[in-house]
Order: sequence, then C-alpha cells, then structure tokens
Amino acid sequence: MRDVAVVGVGLSKHVSKRRDVNIAELVWEAVSAAYEDAGLTPGEVDGVITGNMPAFEGVNLPECWGAGHWGTYRKPLLRITTGGTTGGSVGHGAFYAVASGLFDTVIAIAFEKQSDGDSTAGLNTVILADIAALLGFGVDPSLLLAFGGGAVGIAVYQASSYMKSSGCTTHHLDKVSVLCRTNAAKNPHAHLQQPGLTPDDVAKTDLMQYPLRFGHVCPASDGACAMILTTGERARKLTDRPAYIRSVASCSDEGALIGIGGSGTLNVDPGRQESCKLAAARAYEHAGIKDPRNEIDLAEPYAPFAHQLLMFYERLLLCDEGEAPAVLNSGSMEMAGELPVCPSGGVISTNAIGASALERIAEAAMQIMGRAGEHQVQKDVHKAVAHGWGGMVNLNVVAVLADTPRG
Repeated sequence: MRDVAVVGVGLSKHVSKRRDVNIAELVWEAVSAAYEDAGLTPGEVDGVITGNMPAFEGVNLPECWGAGHWGTYRKPLLRITTGGTTGGSVGHGAFYAVASGLFDTVIAIAFEKQSDGDSTAGLNTVILADIAALLGFGVDPSLLLAFGGGAVGIAVYQASSYMKSSGCTTHHLDKVSVLCRTNAAKNPHAHLQQPGLTPDDVAKTDLMQYPLRFGHVCPASDGACAMILTTGERARKLTDRPAYIRSVASCSDEGALIGIGGSGTLNVDPGRQESCKLAAARAYEHAGIKDPRNEIDLAEPYAPFAHQLLMFYERLLLCDEGEAPAVLNSGSMEMAGELPVCPSGGVISTNAIGASALERIAEAAMQIMGRAGEHQVQKDVHKAVAHGWGGMVNLNVVAVLADTPRG
C-alpha cells in the first residue's frame, strides 16, 4: 500500500446550539479551514468520504444536498455511518481510498448538528433491532429498563464493572473530568471550557446514575471536522511535517447492548472491550510499533464518560489492566506529562457524535504537525494513537499516526 499522510485539518467551533448556521454552513466552516490548512483548493481533491448520524438530525442523505456547499460537487463520494465510531470509520475509509491507489487526495468530512433534531429519538431508531434480538434470546425484559437512561443508562454498567476490576474510585473520575476540561480551555474549538475546575467541583455536580455525575458526562455538541489526506509523496511537497497514518484497525465484540443476550457468552462484561485490545494490537503491529507504552507519545481515546478515558487507556495497551488510575495520579497523562492524553479536551468536553472519532485522528495529526496552538503538548510528538468507540457499543477503531512513514 502507498504511504498516506494528513496535510490539512479543519474544525468548526463546537457549542450546544448553532442557530446562526444550517448544517451545510456548519460543515463548510471545517471544510474551508481544512483546505486553507493544506494549501489546496476543492478542485485538487479527487474524492470525498463523509459521515454523520442522519437520524439524530432527522434529515436523510446529507451527502447528496451538502456536497455542493462543501466544494465537492461532482466528486466521487462515500457516506459511512457506524454509530459513535462514524468519524473514525470515515477516517479509515479515507486512508484506504488513498493507500489503495483509488484516489491521490481525499477529504474526510464528519459532523453532527444535534440541536436540529432529537438525538435520543434517533438513537431509539437504531436500537430497536437489537432490543428485538435481545427479547428473541429470552433476556429478562427488566434488564432493558437500563436503556431508559439513554447512553448513561448503558455507561453506568460499564463504569461499575471497570471500577470493580481496577480499583478506580469516583475521585479518579472527578480527576479525569478536570484533566480534560482544563485541556479544553486551551482549545478554541472545544465545547466545555472550564479553566480552574477542581475535583471537588465535579464531585458536587448532580448524580445522574451511580457512579456517574453530571460532571463525568459529555455534552451534546453541534460541530464538524474535516481532514485532507494525500499520498506520502505529495504530502512532502505540501508541508515540512506531514502526519503519516501508519495503520488503521477495527474490531467488534459480539453485537449486544451492554454485553447481554448476544450470540453466545463470550463477552458479558461491558467493561472488557476485548475488541479494543485486538484492534490496538493489530494497528501497532502494522505500524511497526513493538512497545506501545514506550513508543507512543500521545493518546486520544474516545471517552464520552470519565471512566472510559482510564478504561480505554488500558485497552489501548498503554499500561496493564487496572493500572490507569495510578498513571492518572502520577501526572503522566497531563499535557506536560510523559504520555499526554486528550490534550484537545477529548469527547467528554466536546461531542458532535458523528465527528468525534474523526476529531481524535485530527487532533493527533495536529499534535504531530505542531499545529495544535495553545493546546500543543510540550514534548515532540513522533507517534500517536487515536481511538473511536461505537457501533452498538461494541465496535472499536484505532489509528496510529507518526511523523515518518513506516520504513
């Protein structure tokens, strides 16, 4: 396969409700910024990979009516939707489009304008088939009451499981929120920017469902992300420091909500996320990374809930299982630490769902390229890992980026 590199990144400002723009205009903010960052024009892009969660806005086929507003009119286009992993899957699709030789230069576009619709209603349209399957397997209907809390109703099971196995406490969850929201205060594109936030502040927020408080949970954001990928040869002509995508990998656990009533009994613990470990191991192997703990300089895990930053740090093979709370306490995850985590502020600070996993790749790329501005970490970033979590809460996608192509 050909070398593939990121040469341009664009992000819109993320807030709860962008009433000043429609969907096409919101996406153009990110797209136009990506073209400018790469020093390219729409005419120099060969194809488009895009994605969002159309049911959340209640507007179908956005790629058909949006393309003309995004400089991609009459360009080959593919839309991908895979739940919370949508943006990551879009990034993977763009990588393969260039690596395979199908296109030389593509733009990846992911977005969500949740304020235009009802995300909970949209999620219910996705969940119906899985609920029907659970009932078909004879699952006790009372277990389905957990879903009445929406995503939080699912996440609390996962959080409780992870806390039991790792020794993580609610104080660690408070510290995760502070880490991310403090970083977000330096990111002009982030939604929740809370400089000066303390663990005590988070601990005083309303309890949603134990162990998660309001301060442990992501916002619902309107926002968009765009990223331009091209061949390694062209990238070196466009910028002095491209961010090469060395590898991508994805893996899915059995399709079952919170790990119950699936096709077997292989994974009944929602905190295990074996698919993340498998995807990470494969991505590292293809990237030529043998010791991720010592070779990875920065991580952008997809963590809309506080416990997931610690859980996925472990599942990305950056420490042993159960060690992440101690790593957090050591200061290693901070922007000036040994292995900074979510210097962007992460998903817990900004969650335009369709875009969130692409933003993890984009943020890793900006750190490698030295273009992250005020939230640029202090160390030189040579290798980074970006992660997405979604599907039917069972899919994990991983991308490994570096400042050099794989030899």
